[in-house]
Amino acid sequence: MRLDPVAFLGPAGTFTEEALMSQPDLADATHVPMTGVFEIVKAIESGDVACGVVPIENSIEGSVNATLDALAFDTSDVYIEREVVLGVDLNLVGISGTEIDSVSAVLSHPHAIAQCRRYLSEKTPGADQIATISTADAVRQVAEAGDRHQVAIGTRLAASLYGLEVLEEQPNDYPGNATRFVLLGKEIPAASGHDKTSIVCFQAVDRPGSLLGILHEFAARAINLTKIESRPTKTALGDYCFVIDFEGHVADEVVADALVNLRAKLANLRFLGSYPSATGEAAEIRAERGAAYEAAVEFVRDLRERVTPP
Repeated sequence: MRLDPVAFLGPAGTFTEEALMSQPDLADATHVPMTGVFEIVKAIESGDVACGVVPIENSIEGSVNATLDALAFDTSDVYIEREVVLGVDLNLVGISGTEIDSVSAVLSHPHAIAQCRRYLSEKTPGADQIATISTADAVRQVAEAGDRHQVAIGTRLAASLYGLEVLEEQPNDYPGNATRFVLLGKEIPAASGHDKTSIVCFQAVDRPGSLLGILHEFAARAINLTKIESRPTKTALGDYCFVIDFEGHVADEVVADALVNLRAKLANLRFLGSYPSATGEAAEIRAERGAAYEAAVEFVRDLRERVTPP
């Protein structure tokens, strides 16, 4: 599996770069900062980069829609190859000597600003909240402006890179904040024994019980869902698809059987990847479930062999 060069959501100093640097096999690769998820996906498709790291979910703000939409609608041969869960330590940063009570503008990515609503309301009331493409870009803009009335919410790494001072540590409203990142590439990794699979289900017809029919395929096979959410299909108002994460790997017979049945009944099924889970079950539990499924298959096979020939 080729892992060099690696794209990430830039510029330098983002949480995405920190997630990338947390992976030993990626840390020494050539890192290519890019401005958006769509750009990263297209660079992987064209072969300009081998893989890319992007955020996909935050424990407070939920899914990163740009990533979900790029995978569901804008690519055909890019898969999730790995997930990385990173604790997010936000910092309020600015030029040395900045007084927080005199701040008139706070810059950051919308998710970071949203995670600090209470703090900003109390400490910087009336200050403009300016959205940027990333936390690192916010830090860069504050550094370039040289204005002590502007601050950014970003990483300590970005503050160091752009010569700013950490004015306040962890201004976020809730402790234990974490973000889930994924490594995108063109391969489907081999099963590790504690895997996760992501798919997008497109309904043929929106009718009562259609979602229940999808969920039944998992319940009937004791496959545990770890996430499900709806996204507009971009075709018509009220037309939605379902993004589903569940335990298991496409190489598992029970998962493959579920996917066959889903593909047969849906208008379309997008496979986003099977990959090692950062917080998955132990391998022995997955093996136990697989053994139970194989025993059930053998039970039915034995019954069918007893059927009287016509």
